[in-house]
Amino acid sequence: MSRIGKRPIALPPTVQVELNDQTITVKGPKGTLTRTLHPQVVVRLEGTEILVERLSDKPLHRSLHGTTRTVIANMVDGVTKGFEKKLEAVGVGWRAAVQGKKLVLNIGFSHQVEVEPPANVEFKAETVSKPPFGNIPLITVTGIDKEAVGQVAATIRSYREPEPYLGKGIAYVGEKIRRKAGKTGK
Repeated sequence: MSRIGKRPIALPPTVQVELNDQTITVKGPKGTLTRTLHPQVVVRLEGTEILVERLSDKPLHRSLHGTTRTVIANMVDGVTKGFEKKLEAVGVGWRAAVQGKKLVLNIGFSHQVEVEPPANVEFKAETVSKPPFGNIPLITVTGIDKEAVGQVAATIRSYREPEPYLGKGIAYVGEKIRRKAGKTGK
């Protein structure tokens, strides 16, 4: 039995859940999320808890059991607390700003990089001091959908991934960048 899948999901009093066949809708103070679940998983609403059950012990059913429970728990967390990812852009003269809803990045290209947010995702940009590098842009991606927040943050990071020699690039806050020594002269 899946240790994650068999745990019930407790619903806070501010969250409403609707189940229609394999479609689940979660409404909370921060917004509404809807998702269609796999037909091989049974989801039941009992009072203030959601239970996820599998049909058999086949490998497909076992893999869907814990995944479905985690997806539903993330939906409940998203509409109550929300999710956020923070990125820092380390580079000389690099800037980040929010214009309207989109994020505009000056990260060493000959052009600006503009990132449009999907629904339920917002950007914040500020400048923070990081001792060896000086002032660097800090980008915060927030939203109620954990999958969308993570994907947008990964897309922003992919424009300039951190490189190991100088440490320049866009990295998650707290990410350890493995540094390499440069060439040595003889």
